[in-house]
Amino acid sequence: MADEVQAASPLPDAPPGNWLDRFAPERLKHYGRLARWDRPIGWLLLMWPCWWSAALAAVAAGAWLPNLWHLLLFMIGAIAMRGAGCTYNDLVDRDIDALVERTSGRPLPSGAVTPRQAAIFLALQALIGLLVLLQFNATTILLGFASLAVVAVYPFLKRITNWPQLGLGLAFSWGALMGWPAAFGALGWPPVVLYLGSIAWVIGYDTIYAHQDKEDDALIGVRSTARLFGDWSRPAIAAFFAAFILLTGLALWLAGAGLLAFAGLLAAAIHLAWQVASLETGDPANCLHRFKANHRTGLILFAGLVLDALLRF
Repeated sequence: MADEVQAASPLPDAPPGNWLDRFAPERLKHYGRLARWDRPIGWLLLMWPCWWSAALAAVAAGAWLPNLWHLLLFMIGAIAMRGAGCTYNDLVDRDIDALVERTSGRPLPSGAVTPRQAAIFLALQALIGLLVLLQFNATTILLGFASLAVVAVYPFLKRITNWPQLGLGLAFSWGALMGWPAAFGALGWPPVVLYLGSIAWVIGYDTIYAHQDKEDDALIGVRSTARLFGDWSRPAIAAFFAAFILLTGLALWLAGAGLLAFAGLLAAAIHLAWQVASLETGDPANCLHRFKANHRTGLILFAGLVLDALLRF
């Protein structure tokens, strides 16, 4: 059994030839897969709202760049807390994951990592996240702790509601509330509106992601917006993406952003329109590619904010 586990191929949604499978020691690979180190898209999507908020604060403050130390901390925190969140989610969902083809090879349902080992690994990752959080001011620290309530509830939502993607949106967008007070020491309307917009974005892209598992989910009773919207998924996703663009535009306006920031938002809107237009909800590979493309959405919006701050300085 141990030899079979060690010889297990990478999970189906991991990029082929990723660094974890190529270079990591065999035992570390199992923990890396538990934390999704072989799939950076998760921590990137968690990081972008943090970086947007930090860049929006720079625009509002008339700074020439976002605080680079804050950006580094947010990146490290995103990697650590995304890994901790995935570990926690896999602990809660290990029985469900064993019944879903795409997730049955994960370290816990496959037996590569025991629940006790996963719990220790979770604590270590959370400790790193705590050390990162403590580098910020008091307001940001309190907001960081407040996010834990949303994170704790999220894995259970798929059992009781058709809207687990809303729970993910509340959790993955939390960084939009963090970058601004890290710079100013207090919240304001721009990051709050940015947060609401990011929630809509996450619901949209995670609905795309959920279409990969909708058949298995239907068999085992797991709920999702992909199952809820069904054949209406394309217009529903388009509506959430449109809400993201409108709310983010309002956040930019409230922060006093200039033309380049809005140009970045327009470019992001075009990219999201391509996702919707080319989406094939019956094709898991197409859904995974469109989901991963949201990293570029985050990058485009961030680049517009940075250029706006830099060229107006």
